[in-house]
Amino acid sequence: METRIDRFGSVREDKINQLKKLIAESKNIVFLGGAGVSTESGIPDFRSGAGIYNTESGTKYRPIDIIAHDFFMEHPEDFFDFYKRKLIYPDARPNKAHKALVRLERQGKLKAIITQNIDNLHQEAGSKCVIELHGSVFRNYCMDCGKKFNIEYIAAQEGVPHCDRCGGIVRPDIVLYEENLEHENVDNAIKAVKKCDLMIIAGTSLTVYPAATFAQFLKHDRIVIINKSSTYMDLKALLTIHDNVGDVLDKCVPKRVSRKTTASKTTAKKTTAKKTASKTTTAKKDTAKAEPKTASKKAPAKKPSAAASKKPASSKAKKDES
Repeated sequence: METRIDRFGSVREDKINQLKKLIAESKNIVFLGGAGVSTESGIPDFRSGAGIYNTESGTKYRPIDIIAHDFFMEHPEDFFDFYKRKLIYPDARPNKAHKALVRLERQGKLKAIITQNIDNLHQEAGSKCVIELHGSVFRNYCMDCGKKFNIEYIAAQEGVPHCDRCGGIVRPDIVLYEENLEHENVDNAIKAVKKCDLMIIAGTSLTVYPAATFAQFLKHDRIVIINKSSTYMDLKALLTIHDNVGDVLDKCVPKRVSRKTTASKTTAKKTTAKKTASKTTTAKKDTAKAEPKTASKKAPAKKPSAAASKKPASSKAKKDES
């Protein structure tokens, strides 16, 4: 929930300006996002009042129990019935938050997006540096032979989807409760956090581990929280904004790089090009100096022989002689 002070427009505007300044002076930003990043794309979150955990599952089981490993193995029919209705949104499109992060990445400031979402919207928007902690519903595989399938195949199957090659169950490549995260993804996330000079945490209640603990690897307090509800990090963060993630990021990330920045980059490129050309010219001169000079002596011209120096008689002379 937003704090009372955040309701004042002047306070909110001041926080927006603070975030703009933090982004402008940072060179290595890491973004940690949760379900709140995708709500503006029509995908519900989990823990809010209208979230998945607080709405009817359509079955006799609780939503939080259904998306667990043991439940999936014991009740695959009920799992896929819930999964197709509540967890896959193939028609969802990137919102302002996803697009702002793409701009930030292309400006060279954003070095990693650590996402707990499984909707593939960051990649669809154009982001390249995405670490998916919980997998993706767009990747699916046969549990028996390993054949891979897309989301359309899963959505088109009635009941439990089966492999068209071996008949095994095809499951989504997502991390369910009671399952371990990929160690490589966790390691890459921690490495990115350790290197960053600004960490933006958005759209997450910070109650899911290990993502909730990533901030502890920071060597500074440059943390920004953007979330509608409060988190345990609010008081520790340098800046906390209780608002929609998309609205905030869209205002804070410039849609175009300033001319000054562009000019400085162009100047830097020209300087680098000149230095390279200078080194190449110097190298050529040094090579020329090192090569020994060889005198090119011309062969003495041969004197024409007496026979060769005589001019042949003309045809007229020959006739006179005859």
